[in-house]
Amino acid sequence: MNVGLINGLPGHPLFAHGAVVLVSLTALALVVCALWPSAARRLRWVLRILGLITLALVVLTTESGEWLEERVQESALLEKHAEMGTGLTPWAIAVFVLTVAVWLLGRAGSRREPERSGAADSPTEGWASAVARLASSLAVRVAALVIALIVAVGAAIDTYRIGDSGTKAVWHGRFSTSQSGRAM
Repeated sequence: MNVGLINGLPGHPLFAHGAVVLVSLTALALVVCALWPSAARRLRWVLRILGLITLALVVLTTESGEWLEERVQESALLEKHAEMGTGLTPWAIAVFVLTVAVWLLGRAGSRREPERSGAADSPTEGWASAVARLASSLAVRVAALVIALIVAVGAAIDTYRIGDSGTKAVWHGRFSTSQSGRAM
């Protein structure tokens, strides 16, 4: 599959802009769901799918960037951007894993609510109840929130830094700061 071209033009800018939006949106959704488990339960599959699509788009962006790098003139700014670009994939993996974990924590917390009314009928239900109690405990929720915040902020900052370096690689020295006088 050629991830480099879309309608005869380099696909990397399109993928990169999509990744910027989805990494930011997924990071925000992750923090919201870690802060409010009821939001994670309401979003159900949306949070996990958003994390998976974000991860896939980051990988696609990186692949298309590597394809494009082989076809443009080398520069120090381009090299810096290319080196930074591969660093977003681990953040995207962490965001995806945490979207699943936060959803599971929200789900475990929702299972605990019906169990509060009565005792467990079987040993398996007792074990499930213990897991649900642990998953919905304040310590686990705070830990999940802190980890989600660290990963979300890290992913957002790295996305910004990579995008900034890409913009500099493309536009450095290629425009004038004064108006040309030509109407568009």
